[in-house]
Amino acid sequence: MHDLREIAQVLKGIKSALIFTHSRSDGDALGSALALFYALQKLNIRCEICNDCDVPEKYFFLDGMKEVVKTPSLDVDAYIAVDSSDETRLGTFANVFLQGKRKKITVNIDHHVSNTRFAQYNFVRTCAANCQNIAELIALLGVSMDKNIADALMLGLLTDSGAFSHSDVDGQTFRIAATLADAGADVNTVNYHAFKKQSKARAALYGHTMSAIRYLLEDRMAVIVITKAMLEQFGADQSVTEGFVDFPLSVEGVEVALAILEVKPHQYKISLRSKGKANVNQIAATYGGGGHVLASGCMMFGDLEEIIDKLRYTVSTHLD
Repeated sequence: MHDLREIAQVLKGIKSALIFTHSRSDGDALGSALALFYALQKLNIRCEICNDCDVPEKYFFLDGMKEVVKTPSLDVDAYIAVDSSDETRLGTFANVFLQGKRKKITVNIDHHVSNTRFAQYNFVRTCAANCQNIAELIALLGVSMDKNIADALMLGLLTDSGAFSHSDVDGQTFRIAATLADAGADVNTVNYHAFKKQSKARAALYGHTMSAIRYLLEDRMAVIVITKAMLEQFGADQSVTEGFVDFPLSVEGVEVALAILEVKPHQYKISLRSKGKANVNQIAATYGGGGHVLASGCMMFGDLEEIIDKLRYTVSTHLD
């Protein structure tokens, strides 16, 4: 694996780049990409942020989020993936990135324990948020911190750390957060848009979903299901379900919580969270996914009840 100092030197030598985030991006992925986008622009490096899904509307309070594109317009020197554990997480851009390995500089900066080191230059360090890694990279690039970069990085720190509540938050997380606050990051505004602001549609969907939590394995496992029909009923889209899985995990006695989101008929996105007794990265890996020990995800196909039964069994083997 390469270190950030080496990657910084590589990036200083390029003239253009595409920055890729994982499909259905969250605050940490988008914050990582946007902060790096601003930093590279300060070095006169032309760049674009690419994602195959729409940016969740709640992140539009940061003006730069409107810079994310689904169709790149630049012919570039380098492809940079941030907050993505493997190429498949890039969605429709997976093949673009793979093909780029033959003639482009490829860089992978991530914090997931399941990362496959899929680029020419890889830096993978597990920490509360990938924005921690990006913040250190920006410093090594010699770019001065400003409010735009600080707000983007603060978004990632807050969202992936659960507002600094997760067990992987350490002194370095807070030291970087302090640096961002000193540079002008508006913690109150970022926190409001990331966690508190919600539409009536989301509020209604949230209440309906949580009223039907299913408890399994003697209440040690909690499952919520969000179907396409429910989204249509409440006039919501998939992006509003971010964070839903955290509520069932907060229930006393629950060790593992799962949110099952219907993407297409017989296709479900599974989000897994753990309080620590079960390694959900290993559980997700059983079905081709991955992520972190306490927070992971995967995609599963088939009948909903059969999927729940499979997950119940797999979780049980990691709780015993």
